[in-house]
Amino acid sequence: MSLTDTELEQLRAALLAQRAALDETRDANAQASSTVELDQTRVGRLSRMDALQGQAMSRAAGQRRQQMLVRIESALRRMDEGDYGYCLRCEEEIAPARLHADPAATLCIRCASASEQ
Repeated sequence: MSLTDTELEQLRAALLAQRAALDETRDANAQASSTVELDQTRVGRLSRMDALQGQAMSRAAGQRRQQMLVRIESALRRMDEGDYGYCLRCEEEIAPARLHADPAATLCIRCASASEQ
Protein backbone atom coordinates (compact mmCIF):
# COMPACT_ATOMS: atom_id res chain seq x y z
CA MET A 1 0.00 0.00 0.00
CA SER A 2 1.28 3.43 -0.86
CA LEU A 3 -0.04 5.13 2.30
CA THR A 4 2.50 5.86 5.01
CA ASP A 5 1.78 5.05 8.65
CA THR A 6 1.39 8.78 9.30
CA GLU A 7 -1.15 9.15 6.48
CA LEU A 8 -3.05 6.12 7.73
CA GLU A 9 -3.24 7.60 11.22
CA GLN A 10 -4.41 10.94 9.77
CA LEU A 11 -7.14 9.15 7.86
CA ARG A 12 -8.15 7.19 10.98
CA ALA A 13 -8.35 10.47 12.92
CA ALA A 14 -10.48 11.99 10.16
CA LEU A 15 -12.85 9.01 10.24
CA LEU A 16 -13.13 9.17 14.03
CA ALA A 17 -13.82 12.91 13.87
CA GLN A 18 -16.53 12.36 11.25
CA ARG A 19 -18.10 9.66 13.40
CA ALA A 20 -18.10 11.93 16.46
CA ALA A 21 -19.68 14.78 14.48
CA LEU A 22 -22.39 12.48 13.12
CA ASP A 23 -23.12 11.19 16.62
CA GLU A 24 -23.45 14.76 17.87
CA THR A 25 -25.78 15.68 15.03
CA ARG A 26 -27.91 12.59 15.66
CA ASP A 27 -28.36 13.54 19.30
CA ALA A 28 -29.18 17.15 18.44
CA ASN A 29 -31.79 16.21 15.82
CA ALA A 30 -33.53 13.44 17.76
CA GLN A 31 -36.40 15.72 18.75
CA ALA A 32 -37.00 16.90 15.17
CA SER A 33 -37.98 13.41 14.04
CA SER A 34 -40.31 12.76 16.96
CA THR A 35 -44.03 12.17 16.43
CA VAL A 36 -45.99 15.22 15.27
CA GLU A 37 -48.86 16.35 17.49
CA LEU A 38 -52.16 16.13 15.57
CA ASP A 39 -54.37 17.99 18.05
CA GLN A 40 -56.27 20.46 15.84
CA THR A 41 -57.27 22.59 18.81
CA ARG A 42 -53.61 23.40 19.56
CA VAL A 43 -51.96 23.58 16.12
CA GLY A 44 -53.30 24.81 12.79
CA ARG A 45 -53.33 22.69 9.63
CA LEU A 46 -50.44 24.52 7.97
CA SER A 47 -48.33 24.29 11.11
CA ARG A 48 -48.95 20.53 11.24
CA MET A 49 -48.02 20.18 7.56
CA ASP A 50 -44.83 22.14 8.20
CA ALA A 51 -44.06 19.92 11.20
CA LEU A 52 -44.70 16.77 9.14
CA GLN A 53 -42.37 18.03 6.40
CA GLY A 54 -39.71 18.83 9.00
CA GLN A 55 -40.15 15.36 10.48
CA ALA A 56 -39.75 13.70 7.06
CA MET A 57 -36.63 15.75 6.31
CA SER A 58 -35.16 14.87 9.70
CA ARG A 59 -35.81 11.17 9.12
CA ALA A 60 -34.18 11.30 5.67
CA ALA A 61 -31.16 13.07 7.15
CA GLY A 62 -31.04 10.39 9.84
CA GLN A 63 -30.99 7.66 7.20
CA ARG A 64 -28.12 9.39 5.35
CA ARG A 65 -26.29 9.84 8.65
CA GLN A 66 -26.73 6.14 9.44
CA GLN A 67 -25.42 5.13 6.00
CA MET A 68 -22.35 7.31 6.52
CA LEU A 69 -21.76 5.79 9.97
CA VAL A 70 -21.84 2.32 8.40
CA ARG A 71 -19.28 3.45 5.79
CA ILE A 72 -17.04 4.90 8.51
CA GLU A 73 -17.23 1.78 10.69
CA SER A 74 -16.46 -0.36 7.65
CA ALA A 75 -13.40 1.76 6.82
CA LEU A 76 -12.15 1.56 10.41
CA ARG A 77 -12.63 -2.22 10.37
CA ARG A 78 -10.71 -2.49 7.07
CA MET A 79 -7.90 -0.44 8.65
CA ASP A 80 -7.73 -2.85 11.59
CA GLU A 81 -7.69 -5.84 9.25
CA GLY A 82 -5.07 -4.36 6.90
CA ASP A 83 -7.45 -4.18 3.91
CA TYR A 84 -7.92 -0.41 3.93
CA GLY A 85 -7.16 1.49 0.73
CA TYR A 86 -8.02 -1.29 -1.69
CA CYS A 87 -10.99 -1.18 -4.05
CA LEU A 88 -13.72 -3.59 -3.02
CA ARG A 89 -14.54 -4.31 -6.66
CA CYS A 90 -11.22 -4.67 -8.52
CA GLU A 91 -8.94 -4.97 -5.44
CA GLU A 92 -6.50 -2.38 -6.83
CA GLU A 93 -5.17 0.40 -4.59
CA ILE A 94 -7.37 3.44 -4.16
CA ALA A 95 -5.42 6.63 -4.93
CA PRO A 96 -4.25 8.34 -1.72
CA ALA A 97 -5.73 11.64 -2.92
CA ARG A 98 -9.15 9.97 -3.19
CA LEU A 99 -8.83 8.59 0.34
CA HIS A 100 -7.85 12.01 1.68
CA ALA A 101 -10.93 13.48 -0.02
CA ASP A 102 -13.17 10.68 1.29
CA PRO A 103 -11.54 8.46 3.91
CA ALA A 104 -14.51 6.07 3.77
CA ALA A 105 -14.18 5.47 0.01
CA THR A 106 -14.58 1.82 -0.94
CA LEU A 107 -14.02 2.01 -4.70
CA CYS A 108 -11.19 3.32 -6.85
CA ILE A 109 -12.10 6.17 -9.17
CA ARG A 110 -12.39 3.86 -12.19
CA CYS A 111 -14.85 1.49 -10.47
CA ALA A 112 -16.78 4.38 -8.90
CA SER A 113 -17.14 6.03 -12.31
CA ALA A 114 -18.28 2.76 -13.88
CA SER A 115 -20.91 2.21 -11.19
CA GLU A 116 -22.37 5.69 -11.75
CA GLN A 117 -23.08 4.98 -15.41
